[in-house]
Amino acid sequence: MKKALLFVVLAMMLSITTAAFAADSYTIAFIAMDSMDQHWLKVKAGAEEATAELVAEGHDVKFVFDAPSTKVDAVVQASLVENQITNKADAIMVAPMDAEALVPAIEAVYDAGIPTILIDTLANTKKFQVIYQTDNGAAARTAAQELGKLLDGKGKIAIINAQAGSQTTMTRENEFRDELGTAFPDIEIVGVQYSDGDKQKALNYAEDFMISYPDLAGFYACNEGSTVGTGNAVDQAGKAGEVIVVGFDFSEEVKDLVDREVIQATMVQNPWTMGYEGIKAAWKLINGEKIADEEAFVVDTGVTVATKENLAEIK
Repeated sequence: MKKALLFVVLAMMLSITTAAFAADSYTIAFIAMDSMDQHWLKVKAGAEEATAELVAEGHDVKFVFDAPSTKVDAVVQASLVENQITNKADAIMVAPMDAEALVPAIEAVYDAGIPTILIDTLANTKKFQVIYQTDNGAAARTAAQELGKLLDGKGKIAIINAQAGSQTTMTRENEFRDELGTAFPDIEIVGVQYSDGDKQKALNYAEDFMISYPDLAGFYACNEGSTVGTGNAVDQAGKAGEVIVVGFDFSEEVKDLVDREVIQATMVQNPWTMGYEGIKAAWKLINGEKIADEEAFVVDTGVTVATKENLAEIK
């Protein structure tokens, strides 16, 4: 009888322990703009490293990465965010591809009481706890200064941007325009095209600009795909060094183009840090800790200007 009672007690204790462990299992999801750009893969890598550290500390934490199959489908991205609410993710990180279209989904996360972290790009809402991003305005103004100096303050340029609805890339374009117009009034912007961050589209648009404007002096490209495509177009046209390129973001392809002096400068963000700090913030919020006294807190993760001279120092 005593043995039977002991087995019952042990079974109950095991059941309680198992339930406790199950309750301590957490999922942190990240919904990116796409899964192709090196930028987002670096964010993912940083998030995976932070998750691995939490697991090593004995926490049962799972990281989930998802993104639309194309760079232009904000409806699909919103649906992926909503799926994570349904899946009962404990925290959700979002890089909204459209500042307006993603608002309902982001606010649904926040209103559900799920810690809400934005990565890289703002949306038109204050319903989130923290965003980790580059100061895109400052970086764009720096890009304008770099290109203006490289062109000695004169000439025609074109802009190859990514998504027309993205708060991040529109800030990069608009702040660049304002700075260039103020500091270098003799530089004319002949046009802008939106490549959706697609390298081939960017290449095609850059080629069209060079054909339409044989005296084109330079390009400003606003993200990794646009930068690679623009650089390749200049390279294939045999105009490296003749048509100046200042870009945004960093990858092995960008690095190669800078090294070969096809691209003269590029604004390098810290996407790995965005992902790493995003997970750390999510974990704090899950455990009831504050990131800051106010909501919608902005953390600048910094930017570096990469050129051939300092290329070896850029990671």
